Amino acid sequence: MGFNQIAALVVLVAVVGVLIHGKVRSDVAALSAAATLLLLGVVRPVEVQGAFASPAIIALACLFVIAYAIELSGLLGLLIEQATRLCARLGALGVWLVIVLCGGASAFLNNTPIVVLAAPVVKDVATSLNLSPKRFLIPLSYVTIMGGACTLIGTSTNLLVNDMARAAGQPVFGIFEITPVGLVIAAVGGLYLFLVGGRLLARADDGPAASQATVEQTGDGTMGDAELFAVDRPFDLKRATASLAIFVAVVAAAALSIVPIAAAAFAGAVALVLFRVIKPEEAYAGLRPEVLLLIAGMVVVGLSIEVTGLAASGTALLIEFIRPFGPWTALAVLYGVTLFATEFLSNAAVAVLITPVAVALAESLGVDPRPFLIAVMLAASAAFATPFGYQTNVLVFNLGKYSYMDFVRVGVPLNVITWIAGVIVIPIFFPF
Repeated sequence: MGFNQIAALVVLVAVVGVLIHGKVRSDVAALSAAATLLLLGVVRPVEVQGAFASPAIIALACLFVIAYAIELSGLLGLLIEQATRLCARLGALGVWLVIVLCGGASAFLNNTPIVVLAAPVVKDVATSLNLSPKRFLIPLSYVTIMGGACTLIGTSTNLLVNDMARAAGQPVFGIFEITPVGLVIAAVGGLYLFLVGGRLLARADDGPAASQATVEQTGDGTMGDAELFAVDRPFDLKRATASLAIFVAVVAAAALSIVPIAAAAFAGAVALVLFRVIKPEEAYAGLRPEVLLLIAGMVVVGLSIEVTGLAASGTALLIEFIRPFGPWTALAVLYGVTLFATEFLSNAAVAVLITPVAVALAESLGVDPRPFLIAVMLAASAAFATPFGYQTNVLVFNLGKYSYMDFVRVGVPLNVITWIAGVIVIPIFFPF
């Protein structure tokens, strides 16, 4: 191994260790790793510049602004409130219907404000119906996670994988191209939560002491504070109509391939400011730089693994093991590895590290990389087994006073079920 390979490997191991340890903010860890690689000459300034100005970063930043405008208009809070009032008379079934509606909204909007606004309402409705709120809050988080994976713009992971695949010479995905696969997996996972998961949670004893201890171990206890993410805004009809119209126009333009998603989202975000739907200061506030910088930093780390040849070497070893078993087994192994890694790392980090492996693995087997890329998209978002694997998990973790084992008890079977469903259904819609 040469110096650049050793340096890239050491930085990779270090940043992964820091992310697992959880005592340093993930965006700071990723940026520190990128800076180290740049100073050591493992990556060039032009490559770092490309990572920070990639179409995925531009699209995400602008979509965050558009989603924030919808949130500021009070439309999201109003919809959740009205849906809950409508469904409350249906009892437990009504609460589940609200959860499904939140999952649907997550296919287009960031799921953190959705859960922030919906979780207290779901808890209050469940309590008024003499039902355990524990039965519904974890499913709310899980369903919004699965819902977000149903479209290209539903989660940053999908946009990031799409961008990295484009850089590797693969055709880009359409906004709704992954929807059939995502819907099947979400339906299977949702059915499990409705029939089994909710009942397991309803029988769980309250564990506030254990809950607090685990939050402290994440190295970030403020992470579950709903006030940091969203508040219920008064409804503004003019603002809501304008922001929703611009959002629909952005999705339609990208879905019909009129313009790339980054261009459509950028134009939409600028239009919000030009038409005075939001102020420039509000647009900046909605950018969520901690997410964007985390992704950009991890892209640089992933790039270093690729340009030094480490990815090719690791993939070659994996190929030698998998090749005799064929592409279906390769898909299952890749899905499982991604699923395991995302419980300990951010989904952005997992997507960056595994996407190049997915492309190389498929090409070495002489099959279409698309099924493997979709497996990475879906598995990298499937953080169900720990309370700190996904931000919405932490939010409901505090609100529902869950114990760590509540997530393990319900999340591990959900991981296995969605893994099996994904491996079966992906080749049906995207043959090898």
